[in-house]
Amino acid sequence: MSVEVDVMLQEAKESIEAAQNYRSELQQRLHGLSQARKQVRGSSGQAREALRRHFTELQAAASQLLTERLAALLAEVDAIEADSIKPLDDCQSLIEHGVGQADELLREGEAALRCGLGEKEDKLGSFTKKAMHIQLDSLPEVPALVDVPCVSAQLDDSLLGLLRDRVTRLGSVSSHPPVQIEELQERPGGTLVRWCKVDEDFAAAEYRLQYRRSGSGGSQYEDAYIGRECEFLVLHLDPHNDYLFRVCARGEGRTEWSPWSIPQTGYTTLAPHEWCPGTEGYILSSRRNIALRSDSSQSRCPVLYSNAPTYFCGQTLTFKISAAGQMDRRDSLGVCVDSGRGEESLQRDQAVCISTNGAVFVNGKEMTNQLPAITVGSAVTFDMEVVNLFPISNNNLSEGGNFKLRVTIGSGNREVVFDWLVDQAVDCLFFGCSFVHYGWKVLVF
Repeated sequence: MSVEVDVMLQEAKESIEAAQNYRSELQQRLHGLSQARKQVRGSSGQAREALRRHFTELQAAASQLLTERLAALLAEVDAIEADSIKPLDDCQSLIEHGVGQADELLREGEAALRCGLGEKEDKLGSFTKKAMHIQLDSLPEVPALVDVPCVSAQLDDSLLGLLRDRVTRLGSVSSHPPVQIEELQERPGGTLVRWCKVDEDFAAAEYRLQYRRSGSGGSQYEDAYIGRECEFLVLHLDPHNDYLFRVCARGEGRTEWSPWSIPQTGYTTLAPHEWCPGTEGYILSSRRNIALRSDSSQSRCPVLYSNAPTYFCGQTLTFKISAAGQMDRRDSLGVCVDSGRGEESLQRDQAVCISTNGAVFVNGKEMTNQLPAITVGSAVTFDMEVVNLFPISNNNLSEGGNFKLRVTIGSGNREVVFDWLVDQAVDCLFFGCSFVHYGWKVLVF
């Protein structure tokens, strides 16, 4: 009986645990539904507000434009009227003055005819002189109606049709943005953001990526990238801080951007790659991720190493060349197990590197395979993965290697792949560079 009770107790405990897990899962789904409902309600409210604001601003702007245009046309009418009426007013004044003189002359003539014989000769003489002075045969010219402006307004009724056609196609409402963030990968001092189209009918001409620090009320989104690529490495992020990323797209032949994707949270726990300060012959940027080979040391200077072993297997290490000096086969860009002091090149043991002429060196020995020469704009990448953690055979030990890494070095559109044997197991590596001549400038990320 006790055995059956124990079995029943065990089953009851399992059922209770299953019920708790089931309730927890249901509560998580309820929370997910709440978030989904909040997104639908919130985005709908934002869309309504955006539509009302845009159309209100458009109506105000259109009304202002029409008012201004009406005022300009009325001003043109006023100017034509004023310019045309003035000569007519002048002509009218001249004619009215002539009419006044004629009336006065008529009165004097009639008075001369009615006067007595004693005065008639004097008055008739005076009347005759005044009549000759007025020049009764000279009349001012009055313009014909065809020579006088007839003001009219020409209005194009097709504007309303064009406006109606454009307004019916103004704006759109979509339930999903055409692009979404697909993946966020942490990188040293940054995050690699990848996105993709979710609307296959949308022909994207270019994309726009923005980011901002999460949880900061006053923080505004900043542009990180605008271009045709579907991924971008956002650098200069503070480790262990959440950042929000969003992306949108612009269609072929369009000027406006699509709606933003749903913001995704990303972060990095990896410290940024930095060059070691204080190395003779090199000037570093404020973030220590850019190094310039200066002319302060005309003789050969030591290797510039990273400030710490921040490169881990499985990551991609990139050197970007933004300025170039004179090439020398002793130059080097690469990774190494330790930051040996006094070395003048990474072409040594326990290091792999590429020279500026494209030659690849493994533990100080040049490989037969060669990459393109390094110039301004070149990007050299190093990718490594662990192949073997333990000694394979005594032969490997005699060769000085009991830890094997598979290395891929890429430059231009070519790459070389090889196995690198090191003396000890390592989980992080230093990186470094050396240039014989000044003028080289390299960014590491």
